[in-house]
Amino acid sequence: MSFSQMRLSLLCAVLLLAVGAAGLAVMSVDYGSEFMKIAIVKPGVPMEIVLNKESRRKTPTIVTIKDGERLFGDAALNAGIRSPKNTYRYLLDVLGKHFDNPLVEQYQKKFPFYTLVKDEETGTVLFKHEDGALYSPEELIAMILQMAKEYAEAFAEQPIAEAVITVPPFFNQAERRAMLRAADLAGLKVLQLINDNAAVALNYGVFRRKIFNETALNYMFFDIGASSTSATIVAYQVTKVKSPVSGVVDTFPQLTVKGVGVDRTLGGMEFQLRLRDLLAKLFNQAKKTKNDVTKDARAMQKLYKEAGRLKQVLSANADHFAQVENLLDDEDFRAKVTRDELESLCEDLFARVGKVIKDALDASEMTMDEISEVILMGGGTRIPKIQDTLKAAIKREDLGKGINTDEAAALGAVYQAAHLGKGFKVKKFAIRDAVLYPIQVEFERVKSKEDSSDMSKTIKRVLFGRMQFYPQKKVMTFNKHVTDFAFEVNYGDLSFLSEFELRAFGNTTIDAVTLKGVEDAYMKHSADSESKGVKAHFRMDDSGILYLDKVESIFEKLVSKDADSEESTLSKIGSTISNLFGGGKKEDAKGGVDEQQKDDIPSESEAESSPEAEKTVAGDSSKSDGEKEAADQAGSDKSSSENAGDDKGEEIGDQPEDKKPDTASEEKKKVEAELPPDADSKDKQPGAKDEAKDEKSEGSSADKKDEKKEQKKEDKKPKLTTIKADIKAEKQTRDLAEPSKEKLKQSKKLIDDMKKRDEEKDLLEKTKNEIEAFVFEAQHRLEEKNYKLCSKEEERIAITEKLMTATDWLNEQDESTPRKEYESKLKDLKSVTKDLYGRVNEMLERPAAIEALNSMVNHSMHFMVSMKNFTGEDQPFTQAEYNALEKLIAETREWNKTVNAEQKKTSLREKPKFTVQDVEMKIGALDREMKYLINKVKSFRPKTKAKAKDTNKTESANNETKAKDTKKTSKKDDPLDQDIFEDNDGDDVETTNGTPTEGSTVKDQKAPGHDPDDEL
Repeated sequence: MSFSQMRLSLLCAVLLLAVGAAGLAVMSVDYGSEFMKIAIVKPGVPMEIVLNKESRRKTPTIVTIKDGERLFGDAALNAGIRSPKNTYRYLLDVLGKHFDNPLVEQYQKKFPFYTLVKDEETGTVLFKHEDGALYSPEELIAMILQMAKEYAEAFAEQPIAEAVITVPPFFNQAERRAMLRAADLAGLKVLQLINDNAAVALNYGVFRRKIFNETALNYMFFDIGASSTSATIVAYQVTKVKSPVSGVVDTFPQLTVKGVGVDRTLGGMEFQLRLRDLLAKLFNQAKKTKNDVTKDARAMQKLYKEAGRLKQVLSANADHFAQVENLLDDEDFRAKVTRDELESLCEDLFARVGKVIKDALDASEMTMDEISEVILMGGGTRIPKIQDTLKAAIKREDLGKGINTDEAAALGAVYQAAHLGKGFKVKKFAIRDAVLYPIQVEFERVKSKEDSSDMSKTIKRVLFGRMQFYPQKKVMTFNKHVTDFAFEVNYGDLSFLSEFELRAFGNTTIDAVTLKGVEDAYMKHSADSESKGVKAHFRMDDSGILYLDKVESIFEKLVSKDADSEESTLSKIGSTISNLFGGGKKEDAKGGVDEQQKDDIPSESEAESSPEAEKTVAGDSSKSDGEKEAADQAGSDKSSSENAGDDKGEEIGDQPEDKKPDTASEEKKKVEAELPPDADSKDKQPGAKDEAKDEKSEGSSADKKDEKKEQKKEDKKPKLTTIKADIKAEKQTRDLAEPSKEKLKQSKKLIDDMKKRDEEKDLLEKTKNEIEAFVFEAQHRLEEKNYKLCSKEEERIAITEKLMTATDWLNEQDESTPRKEYESKLKDLKSVTKDLYGRVNEMLERPAAIEALNSMVNHSMHFMVSMKNFTGEDQPFTQAEYNALEKLIAETREWNKTVNAEQKKTSLREKPKFTVQDVEMKIGALDREMKYLINKVKSFRPKTKAKAKDTNKTESANNETKAKDTKKTSKKDDPLDQDIFEDNDGDDVETTNGTPTEGSTVKDQKAPGHDPDDEL
């Protein structure tokens, strides 16, 4: 590789590193029903909350669309009062749900001003805008997430593409997929959908990792958000995982979700709605107007906002006045509300708090005595009555308040984002979340030949039991199916849900899967091999979403050694290369590992991501499907402690088998121990040693022959080989239909077009503001003294007329005026005032510039005087350099004198004879020349003459003697030259013109003709 190519490669590598470092930042979005919090991690900024445009740490999850304009955050919140129909909020309540879901019906009652229609393609909810446009919840959430991405990028000052987004723990498969679609429409790559309770627990544990050990500590996190309530029991414990590759044991803390209790309709919004209705009732009772306030959407939104403020105040005060100006028909509203009234309104809501605690304890199979602390989360926990109810439910007086209830989830999620991202290395803190809704597989049993009944039996086998941990992989084997068949993936036992929650849950069937190619694979391989069933590989990822990775049909057959010997040479070479790179089969002494068994053993990466590894949910092939069903149900219903024990064993790794003792070696040791200590080899008979050798040789050769015979017999035994045939799986989503690719493409285009319109509008508003600011500033400047000195009356009048004309033009423009016309008008205004502004700036900056030039000339002249003593042969400077500096100084002084004389004769209202920029150029020329000369002095080294080489030893010795004599003489003659130079050997050497000879070390050097008082 040439030098230029090496330089090019190095440059490319540096550029790639720079680009990679610029795009390392990751973000998290704690997306709540009412507010969202955004956090980022970038190089040099660990876990920071992002501020929005209003410099607030949390942003309302609301979007307003009106007249083609979108508003977000506080602007949308204020616009929602004036135009509630065009403002969309609490979108999580209808995300991923059918139109006829009871939760959608409740949503419509809470916000009757929305027009909801059914999506005929997917059966989900659509918001009908006043202009007839239809928006899905995914599209509206995508707009909010896109704005969150812009906030994060502006805060991080670099592009961000990867994010971790929080979701409620009760989200099912359809709701989680809908959130992923929304993030994709927003242009975000989701690293993980993390449950908000797990994110809070992670944030709590990260800063307390030193208090955890191998003994589990259990905590309960109680969260009342805007629309839901949850209680989560989490166990913190230090675990050890042994690497299967290096064998190194890694120790790190881990949080495990043990139990979850939820109430998805109990939240702060419910308290706020009841308080709103109370205020509306009080206003109607006052009879200030004939109209009913509940019929006016705008008035109800005003009351809803006031109810939210009142709820917060009553959390700290016993009573407070609610007041709204111009509520309805120009009538103001003011009423006193007490905390007792609020508590009596929400008495039934407080009673539901205890059930959430009980559900979490039941799911974890634990008692409150095993819980170390109950930690509060969510804004609803600030209500005193809720805290009292919670204390009564847990029978404790102390509640944990050691975390930031608003930001804990966002910070925990961004820590996980840094862990999953490629640009950061954080201390590992493992998360083992739990499946809230069990998932099972349902299929029809294969009829036997003896079964003549027409009835088919449906088999249900649990795939992921309730509170089982994820992420993990599982394999289900269908042993008796030899023809194409179908099965369904649906939710299992949901009896722990209430009747309303079951109706709101939606369709319990997740997917319908049809397998094709099973019969073809059976006909192809059954003749010479035995069928071991059809294996379906399932995976639940970090986001809690279930995937069917692949389906394959497994066959086993016995292959003789002769058949293996017919293997082609090319195949052998391929196998050798595969084994060389670790891709071949690893066989033990008994004949090798079965490939089917190997398939069930997770790889290293799978073992890290799935604590329970990959399991086969099937029994022995000799059992019927019905018999294996009972075994599977029993295995899936194991307690959490048993699962934890199994996981711990898998994490540590397989224990090595006990080695059998070597009997022959032990007997040999016994014989040697029985020999007398004086039984030395010298006491043996002369031929004993040779005889022993012969006997040993004969015995060993006989043993080797027997071993070879046995080995040949083993080689002739047939070998078990596994054959895998891929099966085509056609999946049809049943719980919530997926939108078509064309629909998603249209949604993506819609969001991008709206973003471009917003950006264009922002630029237009910016240009308008620049024109207004320029006109205002110019009018103000024309009244200042300096501007009057530098301008004539006629010029100021002309500029004023131009400014007034621009103002009138700006007020006359409508929304259809393009941005280019505004930019052109701004350019014209700047050209009109350019000359006047330039003269004023020159007048103000000229004195300082002239002073700087005079100072530079003076310094240069002092330098030139000192430079004269160091100019000439064997000196730092040459005569030409001295002359050049002298000429430059003279020319600069002459120019300065001339232009200043001319400028004094010129009026301030006329164009100046020289500009500040001209002065800066003169200063720059002198500065460059001075820096060049100073750098030359720093790098100057006096020239040295080389020693004459000696022709023979005699002449060298004589010369050395003469040199010493000469040196002694010179020292006596000239005391100033004594002890100035030494050669490398410590001997003095001769000098010429004060310059040391080659090899000498200069201690002190005096230039000829140099005055000690002259210094550079």
